[in-house]
Amino acid sequence: MFDTALARNGLIAILRGIAPDEAEAIGQALYAAGIRIVEVPLNSPQPLRSIETLRRTLPEDCLVGAGTVLHAQQVQHLKDAGGQLVVMPHCDATVIQAAVAAGLSCAPGVATPSEAFAALAAGADALKIFPAEQIGPGALKAWLTVLPEDTALLPVGGITPERMAPYLAAGAVGFGLGGALYRPGMSSAEVGRLAQTFIQARHMTAG
Repeated sequence: MFDTALARNGLIAILRGIAPDEAEAIGQALYAAGIRIVEVPLNSPQPLRSIETLRRTLPEDCLVGAGTVLHAQQVQHLKDAGGQLVVMPHCDATVIQAAVAAGLSCAPGVATPSEAFAALAAGADALKIFPAEQIGPGALKAWLTVLPEDTALLPVGGITPERMAPYLAAGAVGFGLGGALYRPGMSSAEVGRLAQTFIQARHMTAG
């Protein structure tokens, strides 16, 4: 399911800081705009409640997961809440293997080719290129000359609609969208408009 959701437009909404009572409205706005992967970082207020709400209220073709997953024991908590995707800021084989064992998709954070190969060997489904501000399109293009040809690279960190094109030209398949898409206190209407802006930019680049 992860590959199908990612193929829609490659965009992952990162809802860092969202509160449970906001989750349904924000999730519906993102889905209406065309987003099909939503991530709630675990350092948000009551993140598992927000994940439960998103999974209960969003259609089945929208993947819901957690970000900032740091420890293997958090994987089962995520699964119990209905989460389907583990996103990490780092490359920890024990967390990746826990996700695989639980039947969840996993996108660990990597910042070097060595970490990228280690993550793939542990069972990662995609690689979160983090922080993207420090790993430019040129580096990403170079990585892809040695990584398996079907490796999905997802730059995360400082991504705006204007910054996507160089990464896509270098071979990225999508992006994690953070503060440029959602910040606590934003209305669902505003988040929906921003999501549409990202999706339009993504489609224009693809075209």
